[in-house]
Amino acid sequence: MYIVNHRGLFFWITGLLLAAALGAIFTFGLPLGIDFTGGSLMQVGYTGTVPPLATIEKQVAVVPLGAVSVRASGNNAVSIRTRTLSETEHEAVLAAISANASTTELSYTSVGPALGSQFTSKAIWAIFAVILVIVLYIAFAFRKVSRPVPGWGYGLTVVVMLAIDLIVPAGFYAALCHYTGAQVDSLFIVAMLALLGYVVNDIIVIFDRIREHLARNEKTGLKESFEETIGKSINETMRRSINTALTVVLALLALIYFGAPATRDFALVMLVGVAVGTFSSIARSAPLLIPIAKWFEK
Repeated sequence: MYIVNHRGLFFWITGLLLAAALGAIFTFGLPLGIDFTGGSLMQVGYTGTVPPLATIEKQVAVVPLGAVSVRASGNNAVSIRTRTLSETEHEAVLAAISANASTTELSYTSVGPALGSQFTSKAIWAIFAVILVIVLYIAFAFRKVSRPVPGWGYGLTVVVMLAIDLIVPAGFYAALCHYTGAQVDSLFIVAMLALLGYVVNDIIVIFDRIREHLARNEKTGLKESFEETIGKSINETMRRSINTALTVVLALLALIYFGAPATRDFALVMLVGVAVGTFSSIARSAPLLIPIAKWFEK
């Protein structure tokens, strides 16, 4: 019952996390990668010491490309982002940076502006479609639960929690982009969709236990307050939620420290999202039903 009795504290913690995340998003922004805006991105590895980034930018400036972004990318490697390049321009850039150093092109991606715009639209629709399906499923699963919170109230609670659990890792990624030069790409969208499924799964476990207790109480005639039912349900599922989160965290830590640089940002976003989602399912989601129930009683 500790979490239920001190739910105000956890709501304040939630507010602070949400404020910090929104502050980071509005201050730093979420820079879109070429998956959304179109352009060309090449990763080049150096055999010896990597020249200063300013030097590489001057070398690339020999080719008239307009704005060019150069940033470090792993050990002895740099990433060069430009507008969409033709094959001739691509070869000219490689020749320019290889003039005074031994280099190897590690990867090259080119996306047209039309394709980037199409990907943006599909990514937004995918997130909204997943949220809609989740709400409909919860409303159906809890259709027989009407007191003290109606079935759609559980769905509304999940939507609020999902919004918070996506905004917080997005705010973290905005700060990460600002300080490391990372950008929002397709892997970021994959991480958001994966977090949607993970968080909902964790919340549903607790909500389902609440539903079982409410049905059992009604069947046996047991007089138990809604707060006691929620506190008991949280205690019964807390160990399962924490153990599941620890398992996922260990896998993500291995991916961060031993995985490829291309998936490191994805793993970091997932790590923050799993931590926030676990906190959400235990300390926010179920306790939030209590003020909602009181509102319906009034």
